[in-house]
Amino acid sequence: MSNFGRSKVRVLYSFPHKLGADRICYTAWQQVNGLAAAGAEILAFPGVLQRPVPRDVKVQQTLAFGKVRVSYKILGTMCALALHDYIVARRLEKLQGEIDIVHTWPDAALETIKAARRLGIPTVLERPNAHTAYAYESVQKEAKRIGVPLPPNNEYADKPDVLRREEAEYQMTDFLLCPSDFTIKTFLDRGYDREKLLKHQYGFDHEAFYPDPSWQPNTSRGLTMLFAGDAAVRKGLHFALEAWLASGAHNNGTFMIAGRILPAYAEKLSSMLAHPSVKVLGHRHDVPELMRKSDLFVLPSIEEGFGLVCVEALGSGAVPLVSEACTDICVHMRNSLVHAIGDVRTLTEQISMLHQDRRLLARLRTSCVQDAPQYTWSAAGEKLLDVYRQACEKYSSRLIPA
Repeated sequence: MSNFGRSKVRVLYSFPHKLGADRICYTAWQQVNGLAAAGAEILAFPGVLQRPVPRDVKVQQTLAFGKVRVSYKILGTMCALALHDYIVARRLEKLQGEIDIVHTWPDAALETIKAARRLGIPTVLERPNAHTAYAYESVQKEAKRIGVPLPPNNEYADKPDVLRREEAEYQMTDFLLCPSDFTIKTFLDRGYDREKLLKHQYGFDHEAFYPDPSWQPNTSRGLTMLFAGDAAVRKGLHFALEAWLASGAHNNGTFMIAGRILPAYAEKLSSMLAHPSVKVLGHRHDVPELMRKSDLFVLPSIEEGFGLVCVEALGSGAVPLVSEACTDICVHMRNSLVHAIGDVRTLTEQISMLHQDRRLLARLRTSCVQDAPQYTWSAAGEKLLDVYRQACEKYSSRLIPA
């Protein structure tokens, strides 16, 4: 790579939410930490800085002024995101020659991307999930099939204005950052150029998620299987429950469910949730410990961008049983068992197989622990920095006359 090689890449990182809070806010915070550790020079524009970042990361909040914060709730989330985008775009105009690449997040990127275009700076847009149209269609179809209405404020309920805005961002940005082959496929299926889709990865906190050294493939006890995360139709908890109760493992094993369950969804699943082998734990703060206690981790999602909990399970030694939507980090019959989306029969067979064959369980678990170091947040930061370099080189090559 001629111009950027291993030189320090100067990044404007625009994140419109509370950097360091939960869910994508945690993902973005870990990205910043990983990039800083990898050697990137970062100017971060979060809406609000919720948790400290490394000292050498420069931070300019857009929706907080001293101790005063703009209320996302009062202003309205979409208005807050638009305000963030406007502020970042205006500040970027004054940074010509000081930034090599601009990293944006969905629903708060259009004005920033336009400003970067005027200045000749390449842009990458984070795509933490599949193409939004695919996500809407697939989740709504399954919700209708099983008879669970999505609340109007559900993130997968139809929002035409959001979809239009995001598709405009997809088109305008130079590159889309996709964390999995599944995400890439949902864009290719809608006609996007493969050259526009750059693959990176997310990671896990290896200090929090690590295996129990005393674990044994004990055939005298039942299996423990874990589902962790907000339980909604998208995550396929109903598939997991059907498969668990159809397998032999439920006779002397335990299926733990850690996370909030959408009320209408919980009502639909009530008879299965009431089974003695199923333990509904609610929202928990001890997920790492639950993973260490589990033999299996299940995530039969209909739609995912990456599935952070999958790599957390790998790091904890809980063998993932996942749908093909989750992540290509889960390799079938190496560190995981993978099934087609909605294939309850195969998932049932996989649970039964591991219930009966503890040597296979032990082998898969060993591979989980061996593979996990490739997927820490530090490794993800190094990967993302390499992707930035690729983006800068691709962008530069477009400017050179043939």
